[in-house]
Parts: sequence; structure tokens; C-alpha cells
Amino acid sequence: MSAIARDGGGEGLVRIEGGEFTMGSDVHYPEEAPAHRVAVDGFEISPTQVTNREFTRFVEDTRYRTVAERPLDPAAFPGAPAENLAPGSMVFTPTAGPVDLRHLSQWWAWTPGASWRRPLGPGSSVRKRLDHPVVHVAYEDAEAYAAWAGLRLPTEAEWELAARGGLDGAEFTWSDEPEAAGERRANYWHGDFPWRAEPGYGATAPVGSYPANAYGLHDMAGNVWEWTSDWYRAHDAGGCCIPRNPRGGDAASSVDAAQPFTVPRRVVKGGSFLCADSYCRRYRPAARRPQQVDTGMSHVGFRCAR
Repeated sequence: MSAIARDGGGEGLVRIEGGEFTMGSDVHYPEEAPAHRVAVDGFEISPTQVTNREFTRFVEDTRYRTVAERPLDPAAFPGAPAENLAPGSMVFTPTAGPVDLRHLSQWWAWTPGASWRRPLGPGSSVRKRLDHPVVHVAYEDAEAYAAWAGLRLPTEAEWELAARGGLDGAEFTWSDEPEAAGERRANYWHGDFPWRAEPGYGATAPVGSYPANAYGLHDMAGNVWEWTSDWYRAHDAGGCCIPRNPRGGDAASSVDAAQPFTVPRRVVKGGSFLCADSYCRRYRPAARRPQQVDTGMSHVGFRCAR
């Protein structure tokens, strides 16, 4: 448990000393390239992802209502069916058997009534998942919690430096070597994706269930994706100087023009319990993807920094 769960503040955060490191990767997914040197000032970060228990305290104290609990504005989604404007969120459901992995709509579904309180939709609850990471949180939900706790969300560079645990350039949070048979390094998909997970996998796990990295940080690989404060953009190729405390672009440039709804996107990091080697090997420090700021999902959460 992080100290945030006990007092809502920042005690118990792990201090990360500043320095230079190699951000990104040239050997995996295109959005991670190019690998480039950056410098980051010292900061503090939570050793765990924010849990349902912690988020419950925030909601009880503030009466906050998350984006997934609010009806959608029809003007923002012209042509959307009325049933899709009801409060809800995107929920993962395993398929009945092997499927074409090019079509993720086979295992993701917009689910009215799904929210952080009901992570699988109506009839589900977090009562037995209080120590699991909170999910179905949009960016503004994560930012609101961080402000309440007197903290903030980490930048992408801060997050990646922390995830590496001092192993500059390593492929994973623990070393360059993949998880060996029988090891339990991280909560990513073990088994046949997206239909048959091995026992103990295929869902979120209580925070701290897997070994911490060398900085004492848990779940920097897998469990749930984590919001960062950076707007999404392609990595810079670098120039004559090493950038210090780099940030993302801006809201306008983060939009994917190919999508029907022009929603800005922030960077999420760390992968999730749905990352499978056969489909999405993104439970690595360099991995990144854009997430629409208004969209919570059953594999997206966050941790705080200062």
C-alpha cells in the first residue's frame, strides 16, 4: 500500500534522482523511435498505482463524479446512437476462442453502466478489488485525484526514467532478458490472447503483487496502463543538445485526424494485463501509446508524482 492510501498526501513517495538516460527504442514499435538522450530533474513518484481503496476515499471526500459516470454530450458525438450516449466505458471481455487479432472490437465493447465502481459493468463491484488499481478513469479524473492529494501526474520522461530503475537502455524493467518460464515478473497476458489466459492472469491484480524494480516501484510493467501529463506526439529525433525535462506537444497536434471524433490524446505508459507477446509487447519502459483524454477503459489507471 502506498502512503497515499493512509493520508491522501505524498508521504511514502519514492525519490528519483535526476540524470540523463536513453528514452525510447529503435527496435520495437515505430512510435517508440528514435531512441534519444534526455535529462530529467529529480522528482518523487508513488511506489504503486492508485487503488480502488484510495480512489474511494477521494470520491467520498469530494463527491467527485468521473467522466464514465456522466452522460455524453450529443453535440460532441454527432451521429452516435442514443444508447452510446449513456454513461459507460470500454470493457474487455475474453473471446470464446481464437480470433483475428486485427479486429479489437471482438474483445472490447462500450458498456453502459461500466465505471470505476463497476469495472465489468452493471452487477460488478470493487468491494473485493479494493487493493487493485482503479480503472475506467479518464485523464481529468486522474488529474482531479492528483490535485486532491497535493500531487500531480508524472511526465512521460519522468515515468520512463522511474520505470527503468537505473537500467539505462534495458528492454524490460528488470533486465534485457524476457521473463523465464515459471517466473512472475509482471502482470501481462500469459496464455492465448484474447481468449484463454493462464491461471492468475487475464485481469488486474492487487498492486504490489509482483516484484518491484530497482527503485522500489511496483507494476511499472503491466497491470494497467498509466496516464502521464504529456500530450501525445512523435518522439523528436534530437539535435545538438540533450533536452532537459522534455514535454509532449499540444492538444491540437495530439489529435488523430483519421478518427471520426477529434479528441486530444495524452501518452499512457507501462502496458497492462492485456499485453501479450503475440499481440502487444508493450509492458516495457520504452513502450507508449496515445489515449483519448475522455476515454477510460478497464486497463487504464495512473500513479502520482511530485
